[in-house]
Amino acid sequence: MIILEPGRLQRHYWRDVWRYRELFVILAWRDLSVRYKQTAIGVVWAIIKALVTVAIFTFVFGRIAKLPTGSLAPYTLVVFAGMIPWSLFSNILGQASASVVGNSNLIGKVYFPRLIVPAAPAISSLVDALIWLPLLFGMMLWFGFWPDVRIALLPLFMLLTVLISVGPTLLFAALNVKYRDSQFIAAYLIQFGLYVSPVGFSSAAIPAQWRPLYSLNPMVGVIDGFRWCVLHGEPKLYYPSLMISISAAILMLWIGIAYFRKVENRFADII
Repeated sequence: MIILEPGRLQRHYWRDVWRYRELFVILAWRDLSVRYKQTAIGVVWAIIKALVTVAIFTFVFGRIAKLPTGSLAPYTLVVFAGMIPWSLFSNILGQASASVVGNSNLIGKVYFPRLIVPAAPAISSLVDALIWLPLLFGMMLWFGFWPDVRIALLPLFMLLTVLISVGPTLLFAALNVKYRDSQFIAAYLIQFGLYVSPVGFSSAAIPAQWRPLYSLNPMVGVIDGFRWCVLHGEPKLYYPSLMISISAAILMLWIGIAYFRKVENRFADII
């Protein structure tokens, strides 16, 4: 039972987030089930999407542009290892940016920490990424490219990807309540970010004098780290970009949570 008293919601906000953890699980499960509801092949679509995307990037960047990979691994593995963290980031941001508006009926009727709503799609997006991982490992076995001990650090880079995603997600989800075109801005940023992030190529291809500037993109360090775990430490990990990614994750998470909590008490009135 929630006792309404002055200032209680602010003092016990995170306790309430934990209290409503079941609602978080329900929303995450609903997002996952709705995605594949009434489809003939279900989660196989996630596998098809992965294979088609990797094939296109391999053809464009590997066969036509012939960009260097900085690794002895097959180009297909290089692309796939970059696609997984990027897809996790873009799916979280794309789905959650309109989540508050999409759950307006629930928000207008009952109290619960609104932070739960945009955070829930992170789980369904993480499930998609986990579906892709066995496919990546299968490709590695097919090419005879066995993982080494660095693979044990892969969960840390998955976590870093989620943390980088949540900050902008909370910001866009809150802005979208008042400015509905915010979700379109998020979509454009995702589309633009796909081409400026080292998904279809290695950041090692960037000239040395421009690499510090290029590393200001926080997804560069994440994608490089993901490849470093999967592809035997090749290309070599560029530590400045990794530090930027970690710092950006902390900063954006703080900004996203602070702004979301500042405006969430007005969501019901605006929606």
